[in-house]
Order: sequence, then structure tokens, then C-alpha cells
Amino acid sequence: MSEDALVTSRDWPAPAKINRFLHITGRREDGYHLLQTVFQFLDVGDRLSFAIDNRAAVRRLNRLEGVSEEQDLVVRAARLLQAESGTGQGVAIEVDKRLPMGGGLGGGSSDAATTLVALNCLWQLGFSAAELARLGLSLGADVPIFVEGYAAWAEGVGEELTPVELDEPWFLVVIPPVKVETGVIFGAAELTRDCQPITIRDFLAGEGGNVCETVVCKAYPEVEKALQWLKGYAPARMTGTGACLFAPFASREEAQAVFEQLPERWQGFVARGLNRSPLQARLERAEL
Repeated sequence: MSEDALVTSRDWPAPAKINRFLHITGRREDGYHLLQTVFQFLDVGDRLSFAIDNRAAVRRLNRLEGVSEEQDLVVRAARLLQAESGTGQGVAIEVDKRLPMGGGLGGGSSDAATTLVALNCLWQLGFSAAELARLGLSLGADVPIFVEGYAAWAEGVGEELTPVELDEPWFLVVIPPVKVETGVIFGAAELTRDCQPITIRDFLAGEGGNVCETVVCKAYPEVEKALQWLKGYAPARMTGTGACLFAPFASREEAQAVFEQLPERWQGFVARGLNRSPLQARLERAEL
């Protein structure tokens, strides 16, 4: 970390998320899709460290393959918060990137949210979670859920959040060796955009799927192969616009047993579903 740092704060979690279902119910005039989905966190994710200084610069210390510093949502989030608050403080950020890019696990959005939450605390700015979520929405539709930090039913473009209490099973997450471009999937002509709205009660009763699955599986045959393999063990689904897939299990041991049979051409991991983000627990420790 930076030698000029006044404060160095490490080990801020940026957890993965899964979409337990994903429907598209329409499209706004600006092109954004109207969604219904349920977000739940996983107990795995990226980790971020922050070195605070008074040089007013925002820097990323490590290189991320294929992502320039100017494009990085972490840097953009820090600079946005800096501009909105008028603070003269700066930061050097290190990202321990563990989540795959283009996997539908929300890694970039989660990193941005953790940056907003952590720097709001470390710079002592006093923004509320709602204010941070509003800023986050300008960076990406998934950022607010990571800022708010609770499992939620989401509508609108994903920013209208209603807390939900879900089961917290163990999930096996399978990572096919492809990177799915969200914009390509949302732009596909064959994507279903007129799902009939359902209710939270409908979802909890077992309704709902992922309308992006068909489009992704057609464009990326490896995702289809992995999905069919995982369905041989448990009800499996794709998260977000892919490419990652998940299936629930009653215990860690059951999920681990299937993981150990995972074909070598695919990666994966076992994780617990969480209704409360580990970022919230880290924030509480920082504020003690």
C-alpha cells in the first residue's frame, strides 16, 4: 500500500451476488430494461484495501487484466464520491480480484459499492446508505443492492428494493470458461422482454426463471453444457446475464461432493447464500 498513507484499512469484502430469478417486464424509453429479480449474497467475493492520504488523488495500485484505471468502477466510484462530497482527501486502492468478470456475479458493481461504503466511512463524509445507493446507481444498476446490503426483491432497473427473507442454502457455483457481455445479451432480438409481472409471494411459491438463459446458452454452447451437467444434481439456474450457474444444496458437504465431480474444463466454488452482506458487518467493525 501507499507509503504516504495517513490511514490504511484492509480487508473490505465485495461479495458476489446471485439472481435467484430474473424476468424482464418491459423497456424504458432510454433503452434500460425493466426487471423483476431477487438478489442474494454469497459468502465469497473480492477484497479491497484503502490507503487514505491528503493528496486528493485516486489511484488503483494493482493491474486488472483488460480494465484500464479510467474504466475501473472502483476508481470511478471513488472519484464520484470525492466530487460529490468536495473532500480534499485521496486514496490508493488495491483490489484482490477473486470473482470472474462477465460471470453475472456482480463483481464490478460490488467492488464499486464497497468503495463507496468504505470511503464514506474512512473519509468521514456522513452520507446515508440511500445517498450512496443513489450515487451508485449512476455507475450501474446492481450497485445499490450491494450498498444497501440485504437480500432483496428488485424492480425498476434493479434499484427499487424490497427486503426479503430467503432460505440460505449452500450453493455450488460453476464458472464456464467464457465471458458474457451484458450489453450483447440485453440487445439480443430474441430476448423475452414482456414477462407478466409476478409477486414476491409467487416467487416464494416457486415461480420465476431467468429469461436470459436461453439467449446465453444459444450464444455460448459451453454455458449450455455446464447448465445441463449441473441440472443432473440439483435445480440449476444461470445468474444475471451469465455465464455463471448455481444450484442449491442442503449442506456444504452435499455441495462439495458435487463440486469434486466438476469436469476439469470448468471452474467453480461452494458458497453459502446470505441475506445480509458481509460488507455490513465489516462497516460496523470499522465504526466501533
